Amino acid sequence: MYTRTSVTTAAALLGVTALVLPGAATASAGPAAESRSGSPVVIAHRGASAYAPENTLAAVDAAGDLGIGWVENDVQRTKDGRLVVIHDDNLKRTTDVEEVFPDRAPWKVKDFTAAEIARLDAGSWFGERWAGERVPTLKQYLDAVEANRQKLLLEIKAPEQYPGVEKDILRVLRQEGWLSRAHVRDKLVVQSFSADSIRTVHRLRPDLTTGFLGAPAVADLPAYAAFTDQINPAHAALTGDYVAAVHRLKGAHGKPLTVSTWTVNDAAGAVRVRDLGVDGIITNNPDVVRDAVG
Repeated sequence: MYTRTSVTTAAALLGVTALVLPGAATASAGPAAESRSGSPVVIAHRGASAYAPENTLAAVDAAGDLGIGWVENDVQRTKDGRLVVIHDDNLKRTTDVEEVFPDRAPWKVKDFTAAEIARLDAGSWFGERWAGERVPTLKQYLDAVEANRQKLLLEIKAPEQYPGVEKDILRVLRQEGWLSRAHVRDKLVVQSFSADSIRTVHRLRPDLTTGFLGAPAVADLPAYAAFTDQINPAHAALTGDYVAAVHRLKGAHGKPLTVSTWTVNDAAGAVRVRDLGVDGIITNNPDVVRDAVG
């Protein structure tokens, strides 16, 4: 079983009701703040998920061991309102839920309590070495990222299944100190495939850097620029013209929109998207991509 040193974060900020920072209008976190000399920032997809089970604390640590500063994750909500880090909206692929709860198909995350999910093995599917790894709560995940001095690209997964999840996520981020000025400026980006979800985050916390996952039509980009700072498309169909069209616009904080593309796992693909001008590359193999793009 993989083990790691337990981490205790700094004391949580008091109060959870006030979510908006008055007067806070500019965010600078994300790839554009770090990318230089044509070298895009490397972001570990679900942690270093080529080397450890995705979205686990082991994957966070694996990215840290490789010297990768940014990790990406997926956040969903349990039946009893807790936030957990897992990609699929069901537990079947990456845990032993079918064995532990054989009569609970289709094993949706939202149908299980946090305590039930905590019983599941989220590592054995990846390899025997990882047996006993757990689905982390968002709090546990934030603790691990903080301990490794990493930065977080947080994806709100399937928000249509979890009404109000944006407020829940912001509440936990605030309690754990991740909405401090330093974190908002340098260490946190919130993204989603749902434009409505990102609009909500921008409305509640206009100081946060946000990203939209997808490739809106060029004609529609100005509408997205009103509430987001990043356009983060899949890499396969990405073109230099599209990247340039995104860069020509200023996002919600008055800075040029940036592009982080996904999921690029080989050196040739990394060089291709670098040459298209992307600001960030999301990858399961962050060491391979880092070495390819310099």
